[in-house]
Amino acid sequence: MPGSGPLAGLRVVELAAIGPAPYACMMLADLGAEVVRVDRADGARSFAAWHTVLDRGRRSIALDLKDPRAVEVVLALVRRSDVLIEGFRPGVAERLGLGPDACRAANPRLVYGRMTGWGQDGPLAQTPGHDINYIALTGALDAIGRAGGPPVPPLNLLGDFAGGGMLLVNGVLSALYERLSSGQGQVVDAAIVDGVSGMLGMLVGMTGDGQWHEARGANLLDGGAPFYDVYACADGGHVAVGALEERFYRALLEGLGLAGEPLPDRADEANWPELRRRFAERFATATREDWTARFEGTEACVTPVLGLAEAARHPHAVARRGFLSTAGLHQPAPAPRFGRSEAPEPAAAPAPGEHTRAILAECGLSADGVEELLSAGAARSSAGPGPR
Repeated sequence: MPGSGPLAGLRVVELAAIGPAPYACMMLADLGAEVVRVDRADGARSFAAWHTVLDRGRRSIALDLKDPRAVEVVLALVRRSDVLIEGFRPGVAERLGLGPDACRAANPRLVYGRMTGWGQDGPLAQTPGHDINYIALTGALDAIGRAGGPPVPPLNLLGDFAGGGMLLVNGVLSALYERLSSGQGQVVDAAIVDGVSGMLGMLVGMTGDGQWHEARGANLLDGGAPFYDVYACADGGHVAVGALEERFYRALLEGLGLAGEPLPDRADEANWPELRRRFAERFATATREDWTARFEGTEACVTPVLGLAEAARHPHAVARRGFLSTAGLHQPAPAPRFGRSEAPEPAAAPAPGEHTRAILAECGLSADGVEELLSAGAARSSAGPGPR
């Protein structure tokens, strides 16, 4: 298990959830924190196959949190930990006896991280939702899509992981830093709607400056500009063009063989449809690999649009070891990189309850006490008899 990395020595309790909370705990584990995930006693793991990467690098104890004895085990973990992260709907952790008051009574230095879509309060706090709903209410979804078409969901990257999980990690690390001076933990209320709204800062600024139109696909960064768009190639592949600055634009024209031809002024948005037509016609004359080779080493900001498998094999990803294989699973490598405190390669995701016996023993239970909890169904081990 992790013993190095910038967060080595940090102990985290994770109440099993889905999506952004496991992603946040993956990031903490990747950075060297010791993360213990509290799974269900029946061994069920929602969307388990989807989380095989997100669940890496931690240990698992399986407990029935409806049993007061299991709740006491979690509080024992809390007493020896720095952070607890939960992703329940507001009020659920309190009903289990594991809300902020109970946990911080057990450990006043605990940073209690809460991951939700809408936040802990407000009229929508108890309303169910998913990434698409959260980004819809922030205004982000409305801005994404082709001209004349409907909004296009950007997978669940923008809400769950960027506005959610990363915001939670930022909040937890900030609270840990504040604890150095105050000596006290605190609650971190991380809401996806708040995180996504914060990421819209530049867009809000552009709107206030009159540089962003409400219509989709009509702006500099949403595919409206022909020099910041995606084009189809002769083989059905695509290339991405990001030639915003003038010298990059000149390199784009040179690579397309259009540098000596009369073209309308790109500064006038009325000319964008004609420029797009000319660019599209030219890109359609060669394959994606042809264009990749032609623009390699130039400043045109033209790159191939790669599939997931292709991306892992790209020379740049290979050179930076951007992907790794753990227990036969191909997955993204931890990021960011550190100059002198790199964490070890993450361990594979645990099975629910894989480390139950060992963690119970670490919490101070005797061998008989461990067996009593297991026999009563308050805890479950998937590792067989003996410590693990």
